[in-house]
Amino acid sequence: MYTRILVPVDGSTTSSQGLAEAIKLAQLTGARLKLLHVTDLLSFATSPEAGMGATPQLLDLLREGGQAVLDEGKAAASRSGVAAEMLLVDNFAGRLSDLVVDEAVQWGADLIVIGTHGRRGVGSFLLGSDAEQIVRH
Repeated sequence: MYTRILVPVDGSTTSSQGLAEAIKLAQLTGARLKLLHVTDLLSFATSPEAGMGATPQLLDLLREGGQAVLDEGKAAASRSGVAAEMLLVDNFAGRLSDLVVDEAVQWGADLIVIGTHGRRGVGSFLLGSDAEQIVRH
């Protein structure tokens, strides 16, 4: 069945729920997890906070936060007896969904488990959905 499950994590509630489901699946199938966090400067650049500028210190803070999210996810997997590795990636120009799909292919993932905010209608149209784009790929 599943031997490799890729789990993009960002520390949000929906991401944590996705991780919990991935851990359950891994326990059932004996799969290994790969936790992926993307330090997404492209999203920051288009946010209202962009006026502050993307300094090297800001990038360091974003990476530290991403590493903390990965460490927490790996600890949760470990407590459940599930093996997990971690990957922290910087994104300066590409779409998050493309990075996730590329990593899934490169690593040979059998499954991607990702939380979604469940936006519909205009919200989904305006904000887009990384989860939806991943499914389409």
